[in-house]
Amino acid sequence: MSSPADADRVYERFHLIVNGPALFNALVAGLELDVFGYLSRNPKSTFENLEHFTKIRPHKLRVLMLALCATELIERHDGKYSNSAAAEDLFGEDGPDSWRQTLIGWQQVQYPGFPYTASALRTGTNTALSEYEGTEPTLYQRLGRDPELEAVFHASMASFTMATMEGLLGNAELASVRHLLDIGGGDGTTAMRFAERHPAAKVTVFDQPSVKDLAGRTTLAPGTDRVAFYGGNMFDDDFPRGADAILFSHVLEIFSAEQIVFLLSKAFDALPAGGKVFIYGFNASDDEQGGVYAARLSLYMNVLATGNGMAYPRKDFETWLRRAGFGDVKSYPGLPYEHGLIMGVKK
Repeated sequence: MSSPADADRVYERFHLIVNGPALFNALVAGLELDVFGYLSRNPKSTFENLEHFTKIRPHKLRVLMLALCATELIERHDGKYSNSAAAEDLFGEDGPDSWRQTLIGWQQVQYPGFPYTASALRTGTNTALSEYEGTEPTLYQRLGRDPELEAVFHASMASFTMATMEGLLGNAELASVRHLLDIGGGDGTTAMRFAERHPAAKVTVFDQPSVKDLAGRTTLAPGTDRVAFYGGNMFDDDFPRGADAILFSHVLEIFSAEQIVFLLSKAFDALPAGGKVFIYGFNASDDEQGGVYAARLSLYMNVLATGNGMAYPRKDFETWLRRAGFGDVKSYPGLPYEHGLIMGVKK
């Protein structure tokens, strides 16, 4: 039976949830107006300072700052505003790994689909996809029709990937790889960081052609000459050969169990004996309770992205790896932002 303290915590979470959409959009507005960046450069700023910087009319700015202070990401003392320590850490610098990119992408691409949640669950299809032009069955395919929005989506994916990447790149098993095939590797964010960390290794990124073209325009970093991009469909086209390891990072949770086993079987066929496969991404807990990131991702997949998939528990991936023929299956749970890494070896 729940204790009074547990009940109080749930009530507190309820009030945060029901006010969350408004506060989330106020947060994104603050990022788009560079309020957090300005306060990072100019802590203890007055309202008049912010008014002059944002060019927002006083009443509207007053409303925005009320909302941002309610999030506790911005603090107001003696009439002056400053970033909280958390906001300074999250938003103080606007680089490619900034949460600014992540949240703008969630706002523009993911969150408009969530009002379709009930209809998607009732019908068993990703009904929110109707908001996007085209007849293709997944969001990722339809985004290819809108290069500007596709770029926003991949910038968001890249920034969040960088926030979670150390859980993957810090793994000793991955460090031994000489040629990595990154399936669904997007704009090459993970591939570039792997190549930078391991100067003797090379990477082949395999993704759909529109993403390959985007990567060619946006990826410029040390190690570029060791990163190749290969366009194709991961279900219909053969995986490129020659790699001693295959990575599925933030990819397999998109699909159904049957599709995942199919892709893992393709990976098994493409690898030499002793080759390794790595699965990295969100994992639900074994009892499938809690985990706000896993819950959000799972809803997004079913309401909008593909109509399938979820943040599966690691035990599911372990089972599917063995079913595809892999042995020496190992798991590395408890990584940042509800992530896990699962590895298998082709015997």
